[in-house]
Amino acid sequence: MKDKVILTDCDGVLVDWVHGFSKFMKRSGYIDTGTVSYDMEKKYGIDRAECKKLVTAFNESAYMRTLSPLGAAIKYVRKLHEEHGYVFRCITSMSLCPEAYKLRQQNLDALFGPTVFEELICLDTGADKDDALEQYRGSDLFWIEDKPMNADLGIQLGLDSILVAHAFNADYAGSAIRLQGWKAIYEYMTEGSVA
Repeated sequence: MKDKVILTDCDGVLVDWVHGFSKFMKRSGYIDTGTVSYDMEKKYGIDRAECKKLVTAFNESAYMRTLSPLGAAIKYVRKLHEEHGYVFRCITSMSLCPEAYKLRQQNLDALFGPTVFEELICLDTGADKDDALEQYRGSDLFWIEDKPMNADLGIQLGLDSILVAHAFNADYAGSAIRLQGWKAIYEYMTEGSVA
């Protein structure tokens, strides 16, 4: 039996970062191009440097305290915690800013409850997760991500990688299991089945 620990990304997995960022960008006068992409510079038709500044500003803003949950995340994360005894360790490439860390922790506690997340690891904006995941090498723990590269990294490290399905990762052809939302994730974790 696996340890009762679930490793998870945050944005695009637990919370709807794109929705919050879209509100931030609209308020800042930017227009969504309608392009379906993980890369916000394509989505907004801006260069990489400008995009990085905007993402960093957003990730270090009060918006981090009010991000909405992604789909049915609250229901199924709480069920995994309360009914099955899992605790979560969140690894997020958000910001190294201590205030942003506090806002993210407050957001997660408000949405999911104060006992769900036993650890929150905030890496620099857009940082690779190699070092953060290395300590779990060969553990077969669940690792939930929305970015294909990070899901594949989990596979390489011997984790049970789950890729949260989004339009931007629809063409994923790697070895991680790609699941449509938290109900499917919950069923996979508790029953070993895929609907």
